[in-house]
Order: sequence, then structure tokens, then C-alpha cells
Amino acid sequence: MSVQLFTIGFAQTSAEHFFELLRGAGVKRIIDVRLNNTSQLAGFTKKEDLQFFLHEVAGIDYVHVPELAPTQGILDAYKKHKGSWAAYEREFNALMAKREVENVILRETAHLGCLLCSEKEPHHCHRRLVAEHLQKHWSDVSTKHLV
Repeated sequence: MSVQLFTIGFAQTSAEHFFELLRGAGVKRIIDVRLNNTSQLAGFTKKEDLQFFLHEVAGIDYVHVPELAPTQGILDAYKKHKGSWAAYEREFNALMAKREVENVILRETAHLGCLLCSEKEPHHCHRRLVAEHLQKHWSDVSTKHLV
């Protein structure tokens, strides 16, 4: 079975647009890859609220997989201390290799799943790196970034 994987960020988008993108793509489950998913800054995507909205608005399942998130140290080095994206990418890729994330998530969970993080665009977001890591290890993954 080949894996169709999606990614999405919630920053700078409305709840209406967010849920329309998910429904329109045929997403079956959100795979929350955020380290911090309970902050007030998450708005409608706070963990408990998001689980409710996904189910009620779109019939979509929710799973949080913190092993697919960076460590606080990696995140702080990039965001708080204004580190380079190249260093972030290198450190996060090494972390994923160490964690063997390709064995953390099941292919069946990933198929028609959507990696969720906060960044609006995927190019400087770890959800893209997770998708690329899975593609490298599973080879039959196709990824679509919903923006």
C-alpha cells in the first residue's frame, strides 16, 4: 500500500479555511507533530479543542505523536536564539534518525493522515522534514502540503 500523506499549518488561517482544506483533501486523521499543543496561542488548534472540532466538523480522527516533534532545545536554538534553519534541519534530522521515527508511526496511520504544525508554509517547518524522512525510509510516500 502506498501512503498518501498531507501536511498543514494553522498560522495565519481561519478555522473555516483550515477545515475546508482538510475535508477537500480527504484527510482521515490529523497527526499532531507539535511539541507544545496546549498553548493559548494555538487558538482553535489547542489539543482538546482540535480533537472536538475535527470530529464534529469534519469526521476526522486525531492523534498526537510527540516523537515526531523537535526537542525543546532544538526548537529554542532556532526560534529564541535565532539559529540557522540549516542547523535546525541537521539537528532535527539526526533526532529523527536516532528515534527511528519511521518505526514510531504506522504506515496505516500515516496514510491519508495530515501532519499538523503551526508554521503557515512547510519549507521552514519540521512537518516537511518528517514527511521527507518517511519518504526516504518507506519510499512509496507521496506528500501534499495543504496551504
